[in-house]
Amino acid sequence: MSLRALHSAATGMESHQFALDTIANNLANASTTAFKRSRANFEDLYYEHPKLPGTQATAGQTGIGTAVGLGTRISSTSVDYRTGSALQTESPLDLMVVGEGFFEVDDGGRPAYTRMGNFTKNADGNLVLASADSGRVLQPPIQLPANAMNITISGDGQVVYDDGQGNYQQAGQLKLVRFINNQGLMQKGESLYVPTLASGQPVEGQPGLDGFGQIRQGYLEASNVEPVRELVDLIKTQRNFELNSQIIQAADQMLQLVSNLRRF
Repeated sequence: MSLRALHSAATGMESHQFALDTIANNLANASTTAFKRSRANFEDLYYEHPKLPGTQATAGQTGIGTAVGLGTRISSTSVDYRTGSALQTESPLDLMVVGEGFFEVDDGGRPAYTRMGNFTKNADGNLVLASADSGRVLQPPIQLPANAMNITISGDGQVVYDDGQGNYQQAGQLKLVRFINNQGLMQKGESLYVPTLASGQPVEGQPGLDGFGQIRQGYLEASNVEPVRELVDLIKTQRNFELNSQIIQAADQMLQLVSNLRRF
């Protein structure tokens, strides 16, 4: 009996350790541009049924049965894709998606998707996702000449610039991508997501149309992590971890009492 309690409490400690790791990652990325917080989901494990419910009892009555669970485990992690607050930067190449949609970038010949909008220009004048390691080119590519001035990006994604002679030229049209199931996206790191069979195929569209979010120039999307909420979850997780550790201590004491019975 106590062995079952030891196992159940151990699964509780292991699962709450995973939940604590998730909270720690959320808080570590509280200042990461366009970061989306995650939540660990629990589920109970199998049950032992010494007596099944619905079996016949005395005098034709039906018993409710007996059952005891075998602990818990992490069933999944859910990502909160709600839009974070707007941070004004006044940089013309900082872009925020207000609503649904991802930017598509070229990640070494493969498409990847991101909510980050801190773009800059590379040596060829293409818009790339600012990174210390590699510049991932925005897709479809948008190229700005060296003499481009007064770059303006409208809410529907049209990119225009002043050629230095008072003439405005169009550099391209921003596109956004969305998925039928964002929860099916795989988090790759560096604020990038890649599609899986669970997410479905990417659907491309124009900002501001058909349910896609609009582009806001000169802003970045902040992380949607709420530190106060995370700290409350941290305290709850820590207390639950402690309670499971106390169960292990109690079960161990019961086993010790049982083992000492032979002395009497």
